Amino acid sequence: MNLKDLKYVYLIGIGGIGMSGLARYFKSMGKHVSGYDKTPSDLTAEMEAEGIKIHFKDDMSLVDNEIKHNTKDTLIIYTPAVPEDHSELVYFRSHNYDLHKRAGVLGWITQGHYTVAIAGTHGKTTTTTLVTHILKSAKADCMAFLGGVSKNYHTNVLLDHTVSENTVVVVEADEYDRSFLHLNPNIAIITSIDPDHLDIYNDAASMHQSYSMFANRIDKNGSLVTKQKVNDVIHYSGKTYTYSLNQKADYYAKNITINEGHYSYDIATPSGDIKDIKLGIPGLHNIENSIAATAVAQLMKVKNEDIKIALSTFEGVQRRFDYQIVSPKLVFIDDYAHHPEELSACINSVKAMYPGKKITGIFQPHLYTRTRDFADGFAKSLDLLDKTILLDIYPAREEAIPGIDSNMLLNKMHSSNKMLSTKAELVDVVTKDMPEVLVTMGAGDIDRLIEPLRTALLKKINV
Repeated sequence: MNLKDLKYVYLIGIGGIGMSGLARYFKSMGKHVSGYDKTPSDLTAEMEAEGIKIHFKDDMSLVDNEIKHNTKDTLIIYTPAVPEDHSELVYFRSHNYDLHKRAGVLGWITQGHYTVAIAGTHGKTTTTTLVTHILKSAKADCMAFLGGVSKNYHTNVLLDHTVSENTVVVVEADEYDRSFLHLNPNIAIITSIDPDHLDIYNDAASMHQSYSMFANRIDKNGSLVTKQKVNDVIHYSGKTYTYSLNQKADYYAKNITINEGHYSYDIATPSGDIKDIKLGIPGLHNIENSIAATAVAQLMKVKNEDIKIALSTFEGVQRRFDYQIVSPKLVFIDDYAHHPEELSACINSVKAMYPGKKITGIFQPHLYTRTRDFADGFAKSLDLLDKTILLDIYPAREEAIPGIDSNMLLNKMHSSNKMLSTKAELVDVVTKDMPEVLVTMGAGDIDRLIEPLRTALLKKINV
């Protein structure tokens, strides 16, 4: 398909972070863009303000007539999360529209461009945004599709006004549904391959096989940036650079210090040390993400001084170790963590930054299958907290599984300071026993509770 010849683009599931990026991309190309989503959100409101028509009921009568009467110049994009019996999806299939998953379309967009793709179970959104910010700060010609909203640029898609064949594309490579196998990157990062999405992969071996397949899609003159423990598992014989937080590798951090919540460190590289880096965001795991981004930047010939400046001015990603309140009385951090390893990384970073403080965590499990498959890991991670408040499981695309609920998770924990709460009760529960450090974690609709919590907590501490 020649994307330039399209007149209409319709997205089923337009409110998703990846789908909204495509919607904005096609809007910037002058296409008529519209779509459906199940639930209104801040992101859908922003797109509507940008001139993208969105409706929230599965109803073909709400789809523009131009789309219903034009199969030739119309592209229908859908996400795997949309059920097969969705009436709009059924209509477009039965009427022979050009219908494609988000991943395939992203693959077409990157064709002919030098592509940097960042994959991995954890850390890929922040690392993708770091790579993008370094390239943008260095005045590189690049566009980017991010899996979150950059706090520097206030968007999830960065588009140069004059996209050409010389434009570099930075893209978050999603492993769900093997989506990343539509990409052919010149440089790839794999941050981690901890098991996840076992509803798709069945077991870790199948997931590792897919990561091997992704790595082998790298251009023959390209490079893979990854950790040694990942490199030991996947099968890839091309040029590889390893990175680590503080263990010897091609790229790793040295002389890590922390002062008032901010880290300073050096990065050892094959061409010498980059000294006295000051990272603009907190978290030891983000130092590691910055090292991977630095490796890519050096491979793309970005000057070390430009890398240092970009890392110091990086503001992070919404819902990734995202400070909501910082005061002597209370610190409130929101994070997207929804896998046991992510929870551990987040909680351990908070503990390192606020030693001696009581840390209260609110966690909303995401998906019944993930909760079932990693229940022991979740319990172990949550036991790192001084107090745990569990919300009900956010089902997303799934039906309930008997016996799999937040109470099951609570019973697996060893901690005695733990409780269940409904979303409606949460603000009262938190404000009745004021925390010193509060961390909200999850990938469902817990984000809608952040502002009510923030408002109530600020009132409580008289700020």
